[in-house]
Amino acid sequence: MSKIAPQNSTPGISVIQSQAHASGLQQVPQLVPAGPGGGGKAVPPSKQSKKSSPMDRNSDEYRQRRERNNMAVKKSRLKSKQKAQDTLQRVNQLKEENERLEAKIKLLTKELSVLKDLFLEHAHNLADNVQPTSTENTTATSDNAGQ
Repeated sequence: MSKIAPQNSTPGISVIQSQAHASGLQQVPQLVPAGPGGGGKAVPPSKQSKKSSPMDRNSDEYRQRRERNNMAVKKSRLKSKQKAQDTLQRVNQLKEENERLEAKIKLLTKELSVLKDLFLEHAHNLADNVQPTSTENTTATSDNAGQ
């Protein structure tokens, strides 16, 4: 197997090497890292252009970019502040509603307890008022019905 020397010696960039098989009929290209670290991250084009050509701080373009950026930051902070205020308002509404519901639960629990006591008292009174019928009366009536 023979290898062709790397064609690009830039660090961090992969190069293509060709391998020849023993038969010599077919070549298979392979990607091989150029550096010992196995390559690196690619730098986005936006970052490359900013670093390669520094902006003149006195230029109109620079001032416009800074102004737009400052306005965007202000807008973002206002939006964040508004969202926090809305959340706080919603939390307070939910707390008030929760307090009202808890008070209603207490009232309904008391009402249920009173009604339960009344029901049990009424059921007890009914049980006391009912006289058990004697077995003699029931047998006598059934005997009379047969005649």
